[in-house]
Amino acid sequence: MRKYTLAALAVVSCSAAAHAAPGLGDEVYGATVEAGEAEVEARYGQLAGGPDDGEDALKLELAYAPSDRLRLGTQFEFEKEPGETRKAEAMGLEAIYTFGKIGGIDVAAYGEYEVVFDGTDAIEGKLLFQRRSGPFDARLNLIAEKPLASGAKVELSYAASADVAIGGEFRAGVAAFGNLGTFDDFLPREEHFIGPVVKTEIEGLGPEIEIEAGYLFALGKAKDDADGQFRIILGVEL
Repeated sequence: MRKYTLAALAVVSCSAAAHAAPGLGDEVYGATVEAGEAEVEARYGQLAGGPDDGEDALKLELAYAPSDRLRLGTQFEFEKEPGETRKAEAMGLEAIYTFGKIGGIDVAAYGEYEVVFDGTDAIEGKLLFQRRSGPFDARLNLIAEKPLASGAKVELSYAASADVAIGGEFRAGVAAFGNLGTFDDFLPREEHFIGPVVKTEIEGLGPEIEIEAGYLFALGKAKDDADGQFRIILGVEL
């Protein structure tokens, strides 16, 4: 399933001002762009088990690609802590620029400026890699985020996925998200979530609808706070 989103309007999730579990409400971005494509997407994630049981994030995006190289967008974030009401956390402006294939791998760059409503603004950059071969699709996002506060360090993380067509419009695979510390304190055994995902597309009823669902198991330090996380993504191509 080819999914080309341009992150854009409304992200509803954990804020950059507060610590968010890796992958909660996030996606693994592809490195390709389709000119003229517009998409609205909602992403939801909820932690299960442990002291953070019930914490969730909802992210909504509106994406548009004015060319086959560039995608632009804006987004808003909301989160809900256990026992608290949901609140808006941040608004982001983002762009993806694709460099095309390098050594058979699609490569792109992602940039975002995030306005945090009750905290410090942040900037985020990602290197996006995607390899497609027949029914197989693998993606890797290498992420660096810098809060715009004096002395704040660059925070490193990743998102990755691999899936394959299993019949009709269905795909099955695995997704993983994790934190890696900072350049000064690289910690590969930080928080990680990994688990199975399934994807499908619904066509012929008007706009194309894309659905992804899965459950990611907590690994490393993430096990101190939760057993895992449920995730679901709903995208509509306009």
